[in-house]
Amino acid sequence: MHSDPAITVEGISKHYYLRGHGQELKTAVLSLPAMLLNRHGRQEFWALEDVSFEMQRGECLGLCGKNGSGKSTLLRVIAGISKPTTGKLTTNGRISALLELGAGFHPQMTGRENALLNAVLLGLSLDEARDALSSIIEFSELGDFIEQPMRTYSSGMFVRLGFAVAVHVQPEILLVDEVLAVGDAEFQSKCFSHLEQLRRDGATVIIASHDLPSIQRYTDRAILMEHGRIALEGTPANVLHEYLTRIFGDGEDAKVKE
Repeated sequence: MHSDPAITVEGISKHYYLRGHGQELKTAVLSLPAMLLNRHGRQEFWALEDVSFEMQRGECLGLCGKNGSGKSTLLRVIAGISKPTTGKLTTNGRISALLELGAGFHPQMTGRENALLNAVLLGLSLDEARDALSSIIEFSELGDFIEQPMRTYSSGMFVRLGFAVAVHVQPEILLVDEVLAVGDAEFQSKCFSHLEQLRRDGATVIIASHDLPSIQRYTDRAILMEHGRIALEGTPANVLHEYLTRIFGDGEDAKVKE
């Protein structure tokens, strides 16, 4: 069983009909070439088109691309939050995801209550969640705020608790979207150090980010997404160079700043 790939994505496509408002329209406006008008006058939007790749256990993959390129949609499909329109997805292992700031947290509940609830929702038993709670609270560094309702939290505090929960539920597959960018530099460094430890323990990690130096430093492989498709897959250095070249040309700006 452990010789099986952790994630296999085969020809995944995701189709939406747009109604003129909400997140789907925002995403579509940023990806106009992927939009069509069907015979009923509704806008059709392919957020993903024929995406295929495979990941082994312990591997870390970076997703890069402009806003609306399909990175977040791909993570939601892998997490099981959104079903693909076509294609096949196979995952082997417990999935933990940190995809949207504040997702899954109840604003009127305390940080402690939310941490316990979310640990259970991510697959731990109640006893396991209680055992992990002290480590979650310690990692989050929220101090006395852990006893306060989360409506009082800043965006950075949401990230601290969300990440702490996500990495302490024994994940075998961890999906992280751009939310880490909200945290301060010291906490980001702590998060990436913990991600490296999870990988050494055999966890498979996907990071979608605009933080290109972090992708180059922490990932084994990178994928460049454009208009819902994989434009390039390869080493982080090659993929990021191509991404920046497409944006800035061949000049000095097309280099990842360390």
